[in-house]
Amino acid sequence: MDADLTEVRQAIDAIDAEVVRRLAAREQLVRRAAALKTDEQAVRAPARVEEVIARVRGLAVAAGGSPEVVERVYRAMISAFIDLELAERRDLADD
Repeated sequence: MDADLTEVRQAIDAIDAEVVRRLAAREQLVRRAAALKTDEQAVRAPARVEEVIARVRGLAVAAGGSPEVVERVYRAMISAFIDLELAERRDLADD
């Protein structure tokens, strides 16, 4: 059993490494988008958030995953990226 758990954990670790690489790529795009947005409302973009959530819930179902888990993860991720964008805007305004 321990060998099976070790294998599962190693597979999870490999997926985590890929997820982090993809999050870093997403962050770079978020930073580019932040530079194109004109105000805080454009950063928060609640309609866009809901559009993304609906899309990823569908992707979760198609992939055999839990749409509820994917939604929770995406809402947390989007919130973190919004905070990043708002901080970037503040930094630009301070310059």
